[in-house]
Amino acid sequence: MLQSHMRTLIRLVAGLQTALIFPAILFLTAVLVGTGDPPQYELARVAQGIVTWYAARIWTLWLLLLLLPLAVLAAGCLTLLRSSRRAVELPGDAPAPVATLFVAGTTFTSAGVLAVVVLHMLAN
Repeated sequence: MLQSHMRTLIRLVAGLQTALIFPAILFLTAVLVGTGDPPQYELARVAQGIVTWYAARIWTLWLLLLLLPLAVLAAGCLTLLRSSRRAVELPGDAPAPVATLFVAGTTFTSAGVLAVVVLHMLAN
């Protein structure tokens, strides 16, 4: 029963992390795409529109680029710590559950997003 509950919790956290990190990933991808192509290309114009939308609203910078990735980082660290404490011994060649790998990946990604955003803020 406890293992089933833990697996459900990890899947829930993985889904929430995906939803919470998406706006920051969208923005950073738009920044990269918008700076790479000349503005006459449609993809570059769409990317520049996304960047302009974020930049025109100061709340987006704080909420979508700092607070949500920080929430993803905190939730991921807590979930991974909790699951490692309650993990049963698996055979040496047993793979980790996909949801756990997904939580680890989104947690690592959120740390990278936060690093990029904070370094950019410090540089300006």
